[in-house]
Order: sequence, then C-alpha cells, then structure tokens
Amino acid sequence: MLRFTFKSSVAAIRNVFYFCLDSVKTPQSLLDHLGDVFWQVITASAKAVSPLLLATVFFAVSATFAQTRFLVSAELIKPKFDRISPRQGIRRLFSLRSAIDALKGLLKIAVLLYIIYSCLSALIHVSINYLYMDISESCWHLLSAIFSMMVKVAIAFLVLAALDFLYQWWEYERQMKMSKQEVKEEYKQTEGNPQIKGKIREIQRKMSQARMMQQVPKADIIVRNPTHYAVALRYKLNVDRAPVVLAKGQDELAMRIVKTAEEFGIATIENVPLAHALYEKVNVNSEIPPELYSAVAEVLVYLYKLDSTKD
Repeated sequence: MLRFTFKSSVAAIRNVFYFCLDSVKTPQSLLDHLGDVFWQVITASAKAVSPLLLATVFFAVSATFAQTRFLVSAELIKPKFDRISPRQGIRRLFSLRSAIDALKGLLKIAVLLYIIYSCLSALIHVSINYLYMDISESCWHLLSAIFSMMVKVAIAFLVLAALDFLYQWWEYERQMKMSKQEVKEEYKQTEGNPQIKGKIREIQRKMSQARMMQQVPKADIIVRNPTHYAVALRYKLNVDRAPVVLAKGQDELAMRIVKTAEEFGIATIENVPLAHALYEKVNVNSEIPPELYSAVAEVLVYLYKLDSTKD
C-alpha cells in the first residue's frame, strides 16, 4: 500500500506545503487563511495515512477471521471481577507465561530497533544528497530505503513468528497433559471409585466363599495338602459324568473347609500333587479334566474301600 499510494501521498503533502507558503506572504494573510490551512493539513494527512490504516485494519481483521473461521464471541468483553483483582493480577504478572511473553516482547523490540538503526545509519550518509535532488527523486529514494527496511522487518518477524508458533504448540501440548491426580479423578468418573469397587469385590468374594462353604457338606471326600490347600470333591454315579469340585481354598479357607468336613464326618485324604493340581486347574462347580481321572480314581477307590471297611 505504501508503494501504491506513495505518489498521491507525496502530491497531497506537497500541495499543503505550497498552500502554507502561499499563505505566509504577509502576517495578515496567514491569519485570514488559518482555518483553511488547518483543514488542508487535516485533509492531506488523511489522504496520506488513511490507505495504510485501512489496509492494516483490513488485513488484521481478515487474518483474525481466517484463524477463528469467522467465529464471533462476546466472551472477552463480559465483565469479570477477577480481571481487576490485585491478587490474580500479581499471579499473572509473576507467572511463567508472563515471563515468556515479556521475553518475546523484548526480543521483538530488540530486533526491530537493530534493523531500524542499521537502515537509518546507512541512509544518513546519503541523505545530504537530497539537497541536490528533485523532491520526487529524493522521495522515491527514501521510499525504496523504507520499503527495504520493512521487508527486513517482515522477514525477521516471520522467523520470530515461526519460533513463537513452535513454542505455543509445545505449551499447548504441555497444558493438555493431565497430572497423576487428574488421571485418577478421570478414572474415578469413568470407571468408578477404586476403593468402592474394591469393597464391592471383597463383598462378592465373601458371598462366593459363603455359597461355596455351604456345598462342603455335600462333598464325598476332601483332598488336601496338609495345611495350604484343600479341595472338596463329589462324585455321584448316576448324576455326575466325572468328579466335581464343590469347594477349594488356600491357607485359612483350606482350614475352614477341612474343619467343616470334620464336623460333617466327610473323609479327608492328604495328597500333595493332586491337591495342587485340583486347586490350580479346576474351577468350583466344574468337572475335573481327563488328565486327573486316574489320580482322582485312586482316591475314590480308597474312599470306597474305607466305607466298605466301616460297614
């Protein structure tokens, strides 16, 4: 826009100079034309500056709408008392984000000042030649110098914008990460409180053990490892295709199974390998697998011999 409107801007400013010089021929003529001089200056300034201002506003608004996809929100203009809170203001002032923003601002200013200084210092050495040049030629030379400086500023700020984009992306990803406490809270909301679920599982386990203990009196024999394992077996010739595990337990629960069996007069046999195998491979209320038929058959034969001896 500076290149496109420079010629008309220079012409408008030149006309104001001519008008002012014309108006100061005598003090009285200057007073007579003081109002006209003021409006001429205002009009010339508007002609020279308004294209640049309008272009700046247009591109700024267009860039904002392009990023937000024409989203218009009045959220930021709503009154919020925390914005005028000294406590919140101090926290924002001394936050890490404020420090990074301040550092970015200082970096932009430093880069801008360096480019302006380097361009103007080179321009000062040749500016004396403007006294011997036509005003249009000197203005065009000045325009070229200014345009070159603006290109350098634009390139430098483009590099800073790319670095800032990478930082903003990293900061956004970092803020999106949840802390351990937030992960726990989200898990509680989606899966339920682990403590409550643990209590429910404990109650269910106790109820399952109670039902299992109620089946111990129906067993025909208890196979046990002396203290660690106990398995209650049932085998009805006309009912079961194979021996069924009615109950099994380890440590304290195994002792309870053995004690209950003793109260109801159920035979107990110690067989360490078989007790281990039944406990690890067979679920409650399930038939034993074929590979254990032989070992269990020996136990049942022993039981039948024991019953026949009693008879």
